[in-house]
Amino acid sequence: MTHDLVTALRPLLAAEAAAEAYAAGAEPGDLEQAVWLRLLERLDAEGPPLDPQEWLRRAVRSEARRTHRRSRLERLYTVEPVDDGGRDPEQLALAAARGRALRAAVRRLPGRCPRLMQALLSPEDLTYREIAGELGISQGSIGPERSRCLGCLRRLLTPEVAAR
Repeated sequence: MTHDLVTALRPLLAAEAAAEAYAAGAEPGDLEQAVWLRLLERLDAEGPPLDPQEWLRRAVRSEARRTHRRSRLERLYTVEPVDDGGRDPEQLALAAARGRALRAAVRRLPGRCPRLMQALLSPEDLTYREIAGELGISQGSIGPERSRCLGCLRRLLTPEVAAR
């Protein structure tokens, strides 16, 4: 029974995972694996679903959403530059502290400003077209959004700069 179900669902799962993976920022194989695991857990607990194809479609979409949410929450590990440019340890420590303060302030910004500012500050030097595609917004709205976010960032940092 289980083998027949897996054999029958394999092509549908491959197609559904391939269709949902790009939007979720995942690999189709990873989505397939997660859904197979859910199916096996379900078979152990409840038995086979009444409508396996519909269950599979819902499971793929659910896993895609979960993967997308998880990827949005992940933070890139950033390392301080190896080449110190001839600066002394004190200057390097101060520059690193300023960088950490800036990244912390960016994370406190409202709405989609943190993601936009991280994309703009990215060492990959993304184009507006790449940023728009990554954030799912129109290319023309990046400039006004950037101005609004910089204003918020300026207001956040002003008390910190004044305190020094």
